[in-house]
Amino acid sequence: MELPATLRQAVDAMLEGAPLADIQRAADILSRRYRSETRDGRLHVGDALAAKAYLATRLPATYAAVRRAMDDLAERRASFAPQRLLDIGAGPGTAFWAALDRWPDLRAAEMVEASPAMRQAGQNLAASAGAALSWRDASVEDGLPGAGEADLVTLCYVLDELAPATRAALIDRLWHLTGDTLLIVEPGTPTGWQRILAARSRLIALGAHVVAPCPHHAPCPVSPPDWCHFSRRVARSRLHRRAKGGEVPWEDEKFSYIAVSRHPSGGVYARVLAPPKAASGMVRLKLCRADGSLEDRLVTRREGSVFKAARKADWGDALND
Repeated sequence: MELPATLRQAVDAMLEGAPLADIQRAADILSRRYRSETRDGRLHVGDALAAKAYLATRLPATYAAVRRAMDDLAERRASFAPQRLLDIGAGPGTAFWAALDRWPDLRAAEMVEASPAMRQAGQNLAASAGAALSWRDASVEDGLPGAGEADLVTLCYVLDELAPATRAALIDRLWHLTGDTLLIVEPGTPTGWQRILAARSRLIALGAHVVAPCPHHAPCPVSPPDWCHFSRRVARSRLHRRAKGGEVPWEDEKFSYIAVSRHPSGGVYARVLAPPKAASGMVRLKLCRADGSLEDRLVTRREGSVFKAARKADWGDALND
C-alpha cells in the first residue's frame, strides 16, 4: 500500500528542507507516545515539528489501515456512496484522503482536530491538492458542539488518547451524528482491541448493525491472550526509512476496527482472522463465522472451488461461509 500520488507529492513538498536530525528526534518521541498509549493531557502531536514527524512516519501507516478498513466496509455494502464525511480527531486529514480514494464522489468533509499544528498541516496538504475541507477546533470532551450529521463518520486512532468515561460519551455522540455509517479504527494491540470491543457492544446496544469486520452481532468469540486485529503492509519512502532508522523498504501496520451502519449489510460470510497457512494441497484458515463461532478449518484440494478461494485468501479477507 502506498499513498495516492497527489497526497505523496504534497507531503514531500511540506517536508522538503526539514532537518533530518530534528525529524528523527520528533519521530522517536511520537513513536514512544503511541506505543505506550500515553494519556497525560497533552496532544501526541502538539507542534509543527511533531506534525512533520507524523507526516514522515505515521501518515503512511495510518492511511493504509484506514483505507483497508474502508475497503472491507465497501465490500460488505457495495451501494454505500458517502457524500459527506465527518472526521473526529482528523490529524492532517488521513481519513479524508482514504475516503476520497475509496469513494471519489465524496463532496464535503468536516474535519475536527484539536492540534493547531495538525490542522495547519492538513490545510496545507489539502491546498496543495486543490481539495476544499472545513476545519474546526473542537474538544470531544465538550460533546462536539456544532458538529453536523454526515453519511460517513470516522474516528481513527483517537480512543487511545481518551479516558474511558469520555470514550463512552463520545461513541454515543458520534452515533447520533451518523447518518449512515460509523468507522472506528484503533492500533492493533490487545488494549486497542478492547477499546474496539467496548465501542462495538455500546453501538449494538444503540441499534447499530455491524458491517465489518465481524460477520455477526454475537459476543466476540476471540479470547485473551489472543486478540482480533489485522495487518497492512506499507511502502516506506526514503525519508520514512531514514526518520525511523530502518533499512527495510516496508513495514506492517497492525490495526483493529469496527464499522457499523444504520442499515444491515446482508449476506452470510466468514472473516479470516490470521495469515492462512498453506501446504501442498491444503490451506488452514482461522475463521470468525456468521454464527458467532471460531473455526480452525483445514481446506483440501478435494473441495474444488472452496480450495481455490482459500488459496487466494489473505488475513482479513471475507469468505463465503
